[in-house]
Amino acid sequence: MTTTIAQASILPADWRDFLALTKPRVMTLVVFTGLCGMLAAPVAVDPVLGFTAILCIALGAGAAGALNQWYEADLDAKMKRTERRPLPAGRMDRQSALHFGVGLGAFSVILMGLAVNLVAAAILTVSILFYVLVYTVWLKRRTPQNIVIGGAAGAFPPLIGWAAATGHVATLPILLFALVFLWTPPHFWALALFMKSDYAAAGVPMLPVVAGERATRLQIGLYTIPMAIAAIAPWALRLTGTLYGGVAIAATGVFAGLALRVSTRSTGAGDAMRPEKRLFAWSILYLFILFGALVVDRWIG
Repeated sequence: MTTTIAQASILPADWRDFLALTKPRVMTLVVFTGLCGMLAAPVAVDPVLGFTAILCIALGAGAAGALNQWYEADLDAKMKRTERRPLPAGRMDRQSALHFGVGLGAFSVILMGLAVNLVAAAILTVSILFYVLVYTVWLKRRTPQNIVIGGAAGAFPPLIGWAAATGHVATLPILLFALVFLWTPPHFWALALFMKSDYAAAGVPMLPVVAGERATRLQIGLYTIPMAIAAIAPWALRLTGTLYGGVAIAATGVFAGLALRVSTRSTGAGDAMRPEKRLFAWSILYLFILFGALVVDRWIG
């Protein structure tokens, strides 16, 4: 039987529980896109400062994840996907999670400002507050557009990495921000299609729960179009070389094909939803491929 967050006795937390609060799998993509944003900048970055900047991005992402779990402990307890997290499983009390998240976030911003630059620290601050206050507190429980607007939170790392290297922002990192922002809805709605019952049980107004599968599938197809434009735009505007352009066109073509299959498919009730799971899996690999190609293109260019 699942332990609930209302249990009187809380088991002692260990380091693995604090690590779980930071959502390490999500952090991997955040750190990677931030690193690529830094390496794509047209300046040489001191290795120590570069490492410090990436550390701050990781800590900031971990802080946002911890505060998200602190606020959503009641929702996590109702979903099979999240019921074994430290708070709903009763391995940690909410106050510890709150203190850990606030402390980690404050430390990441202060370190970024003192060791790197204030522009990167300011964007890091905005990204943490946006994820916690705008997405988690304001949008998540109120509107099916939570992912659309909240997607900006995960789109900040390339901007932070670029700003850490240069001290300012430019057209290329803004396009990378737009790419991740527009990628987020089809990525999360593919997940929501095969996790619909979980979100419904928790009362989270994800699009498949509120508007149904057909509307969600249509939105996945529609959002793929501007995402594809944002992915190819850096090459089309001559901000990158042909290597990135070729990889972006090919990888986006695969994404569009999978999205088309999902968006034109009838309701997936009663089946394994394999197309939706393939799109979700490819969407994660897609960003790794595009951002990796961006860095290689920069090096050979």
